[in-house]
This record gives sequence, structure tokens and C-alpha cells, in this order.
Amino acid sequence: MTNDFRLLMIGAMYENGGNVTHRHFDAHPELFVYPFESQVGTALVRDALTSTFPVKYRWPVFALDGTPEADYRAILDEECKVRARTPHVSKFRGRPLELDDDERMRIYVRMVLESGRSRAANVAAFFRAMFEAWRDFERSGRERIYVGYSPIVVVDADKILDDLPQAHFLHVVRNPWSAYADTKRRPVPLSIEHYMLGWVLNQHHALLFRAKYPDRMHIVRAEDVMSDPRAALRPVCQALGIADDAPELRAPTWNGQPLDEVYPWGTIRTATPEANQATARELSGDEREEVRVRAERYLDVFGYSGFLDG
Repeated sequence: MTNDFRLLMIGAMYENGGNVTHRHFDAHPELFVYPFESQVGTALVRDALTSTFPVKYRWPVFALDGTPEADYRAILDEECKVRARTPHVSKFRGRPLELDDDERMRIYVRMVLESGRSRAANVAAFFRAMFEAWRDFERSGRERIYVGYSPIVVVDADKILDDLPQAHFLHVVRNPWSAYADTKRRPVPLSIEHYMLGWVLNQHHALLFRAKYPDRMHIVRAEDVMSDPRAALRPVCQALGIADDAPELRAPTWNGQPLDEVYPWGTIRTATPEANQATARELSGDEREEVRVRAERYLDVFGYSGFLDG
């Protein structure tokens, strides 16, 4: 069941346009697009990166002596489980979602018992069960590839591509000035040192894994998605073998419904080139220079050296 499981996993550093890109894929008729961040990580993830990134965003680790029921409960999936089980406290409570999480778990368990238990089989069942249980999902009847998004999961892109031979990975990068300025809007923002360490680690892993998996690892700039989403996402669609000129790619949606702003999915409310430039200019001169120094090795690589001059 896993060798034929087709997944496009999207990753991005916080406020780098991952949610924006995810929402642009949402209504494509050949895709099953997860409704929220697909936070497949578990508490058993333990490595050198767990001090920097939350485990809910990582590729999962399961207990050797576990069961399908325990595996399902171990997958953190906070955004979806909160919306399904306690909708009154979910930031997505204003969006209709007919999903019984207990039913989803029963479907998941059935699938894993049929396929056998492994990390790849568990992840495939996680995505497949979602769309079997989601009762008001707007279907075209042509869906054949699953799409997930989790921040910073690019650090595990090699594990994803090794576990799932039919998978592709799309990393989204945004200029670090706008990205850091947006993260400052959070109630408890990261320090500039912490944020830029994460930004640099994301770009390092994206370039490393693109060199290792050139046919299945893709990188797109958030600025290009904002400017012309169909053109920016066309190479990924072509690699997946799906329609690359679908009109649904033009604008962000949720379950096929247009979004006036990509919120509360992320902090980027207005995904336009003009708003992106304006956001970068919210930083002080000292902050701009500090971001530049910390990101310097990657600015030329991604075409950002002259971004503040625009």
C-alpha cells in the first residue's frame, strides 16, 4: 500500500509562505489537500534538531512495541484534532468540517491492519483515512495525490523521500526580512537569533536534499507564488504529472472556498508582492542588517541580495 502511495509534502520555515502555497493547491481537482497543517510528528522524535524545532512538525517516530491505535494517538496533528474534538477552542471554528476523529481512527486502524505496520504505512493511512472520514470534503472524483504541509519538515525530507518512493517534496523559501517581520507579530515571537537559525537550517537542508534527490525535491520562492502562482507551481505540477494550468491554482482556497486572506492558516494575511515588500520595511535598520548578516550565504542563491532595494 505504500509503494503506490503518492504524496506531495510541503515544508517551509515559519512565515515563509508554506500555508500560502498549500492553499493554492487546495482546489486542484487531482489533489487530496489536507485542510490544515499536517502535523504528523510524535513525542518520540529525538535528535540534534529537537532543541530548535517542535516535534509536532517532524517526520514521526513510532514505538517498536506499539499498536495501530497507539500510533494514531501518538501522531500529534494538533490543528485537525482540536478542530474535530473541541471546535469551540479551534482557531478554525468558523470553517465547517464534518469529521468524527474517532471514525477517522477506526479507518486508520483498519488500513494499517491491512497494510502492515511501519512508518510509511502509518503515514499513508493517516492521509488516506482523513479523506475517507471527511464527510463534507468537496470532491472532483479525479483526486489521486495527497498533499500535506508542515513547517520546517524539510529537515526530514530525506526520510520522507526514502520512506515513500512515490513522494515528492516542495520547499518554500521567502526573503528573510519579510519572514522575520511577520514572526514578530506573533504573541510570543522568536528572537532574531533563534528565528534566523531556523531559517538558515531550512535552506541548508533544502539545498542539500535537492542535490541528493534532484527529480523529487523542489524549491519555490514565496515571492514567485505571490506574483504568479500558476507559473511558480507549474514545474511541480509537471513533475507530479497533473494539470499544470488548472485555474484553481490562481488563488488560495480552503475546501474549494475562496479565501480573502490566508488567515488563520498563517500570519501572511495579504499574499501580494507589494505587501511582502512593505512587511520587510517594518524592520529597523539594525534588524535589517542583523538579518542580512545571518542569512548572507543564502541571499545570492535565492536571488534576495537586492530585495530591500526593490
